[in-house]
Amino acid sequence: MIRYVLPRIVLLLVLALRCVGAIATETAIETDVCVFGSTPAGIAAAVAAAKAGHGVALIEPTDRIGGMLTSGLSHTDFRSFEALTGFFLDFSQRVEADYVKRYGADSEQVQAAFRGTHGEPSVNLRILQAMIAEQPSIQLIPRQSLHRVATTPFVGGRRRIASATFVDPSGQPLRVDALTYIDATYEGDLMAAAGERYHVGRESRQQYGESQAGDSEGRADGQVQGYNLRLIMTTDPANMREPVQPAGYDRADFLAVLPVLAIGKQQRVFASDHSGIFRAHFPGMPNSKADINDTPHALVRLSMPDINDAYPDGDPATRAEIVAAHYAYNLGLLYFLQHDTAVPEAIRDDARRWGFCRDEFPDTDGIPPQLYIREARRMIGQHVFTGRDTRQVEGDARAVWHRDSIAIGDYVHNCHGTGRTGSRFDGQHEGEFYKKVPPYQIPYGVIVPAITENLLVPVACSASHFGFGALRLEPIWSSLGQAAGWAAAIQIEQDLPLQAIDVQRLQQRLHADGSATIYVADVPPESADFAAVQWWGTRGGLHGLAPAEQPRPKSLGSQYNASFPGHFAELDRPVTEEVLAHWNQLLPEEPSPTPASASASETSSRRDWIRDAWLRHAR
Repeated sequence: MIRYVLPRIVLLLVLALRCVGAIATETAIETDVCVFGSTPAGIAAAVAAAKAGHGVALIEPTDRIGGMLTSGLSHTDFRSFEALTGFFLDFSQRVEADYVKRYGADSEQVQAAFRGTHGEPSVNLRILQAMIAEQPSIQLIPRQSLHRVATTPFVGGRRRIASATFVDPSGQPLRVDALTYIDATYEGDLMAAAGERYHVGRESRQQYGESQAGDSEGRADGQVQGYNLRLIMTTDPANMREPVQPAGYDRADFLAVLPVLAIGKQQRVFASDHSGIFRAHFPGMPNSKADINDTPHALVRLSMPDINDAYPDGDPATRAEIVAAHYAYNLGLLYFLQHDTAVPEAIRDDARRWGFCRDEFPDTDGIPPQLYIREARRMIGQHVFTGRDTRQVEGDARAVWHRDSIAIGDYVHNCHGTGRTGSRFDGQHEGEFYKKVPPYQIPYGVIVPAITENLLVPVACSASHFGFGALRLEPIWSSLGQAAGWAAAIQIEQDLPLQAIDVQRLQQRLHADGSATIYVADVPPESADFAAVQWWGTRGGLHGLAPAEQPRPKSLGSQYNASFPGHFAELDRPVTEEVLAHWNQLLPEEPSPTPASASASETSSRRDWIRDAWLRHAR
């Protein structure tokens, strides 16, 4: 049995469990928008709602904002830089600017920051804190666990959240009365407490027609994708904190790794490829640091998909036990490989070149305070995102068109496994997949519940297990959070259920805020044509412009690549008769004549035509 002293984040959960209901006096606040969870999506939502002029209560269960972006996940998952827009692009540009200011534009740190997407957790934390501080209408309230959610009676098959009550570690309740609620937690706790339906685990192959769904027989099960720590480690002796033996450590728990090392299947402890147990992501991070992760398809893994199925619906004690087991295994295995004399000396010595960072996570001895929760609950909302939503259109370079898109994604469907056969050291993960798809759009219904009129869920969003594998990435969650913040503002303005707000108005707000609703490789958010091209592309105007067969994008190293061929607007190209005929079919009905407007036949380029159409029909 692996044991470990509970990290502080787990202790907070346990304290919340023990003291709920201990103090009867309740504090209450009123606000326009209540965001639960200061993950990147939660912060993006809070910032967007605040930009719209609304008061926001940003409620955080821990004492550290930023979710995984500030807890070890610094090797951000995306494929091309052109997919980064809106809040996350703003964040990454600020991170890069921070390194430029401190080290110089030509410094190694700026290069390693990879345009600000590989920032150190301490830098990411400082930038996110600054982004919150810029919005005085955001009230950040940390160390609050969800206690209960009060809802109104059903009317016409729907209801509203009337209030949400949270409790701090001392047992003090806080009731938040808001017009709109946004659940930005990884677990979807507020969504579940509001009574929304959700999935935990894999659906059957028949439910959504997905070949990757279900167990080996295609049946539904309760298996959830594996979790692990995202350690931040360094080879710089001046900044190194040597890992120490964790409390409750028993070397017998790790002896079974020795035969794996003896046969040479795992040649090193730390490696950027599949030869290591601890995956040191390449390229590295600034200041000789690396994001350490689970190694896909390796014999020995850091993720533990065989013990976390009870986590999503677990009470604080159950979750604390599961989290503690992950810390015990990940840190105990590290200590064993670095220090046990039974480990081959060459492997042991090479492993000891790595240590925790003195300048990261100082309050928890260099260890990230949060576990990487890849998947928990998944809401069953207005639109369930599945493999159909990323499927390439026949004869077209692009994926399925969504006119109600509120965000874009550019990654693969991926899962580090949902179960394990054999022991921790001589088996393999089940349910592991990595499937490449073109850049894709994400519909509004993915964040909208079925019955709750004033709740949005950008993280534990509506998706199948396979579909969720293409959404569960911080840049995408950030875009969904940004959309949720603006949607909340529109709901308050229109006084309508979130299921009935004007999605075109939401798209206009997102485009004005620099967030894309369709992938366009050559018209970035800073372009004067961004809003017009996004509007037209989201109407379907960019589909059908490039054939399905395209060369593979140029690799930039690791999972990153250059922009996707076939996904360019090419605004300087003339509008051909064929394109003109297609585009005219997509135009809305012509409004009253405007003498200053040019007719389509008078335009000389795609840019002129799209600008004219946008001015006449979208503004």
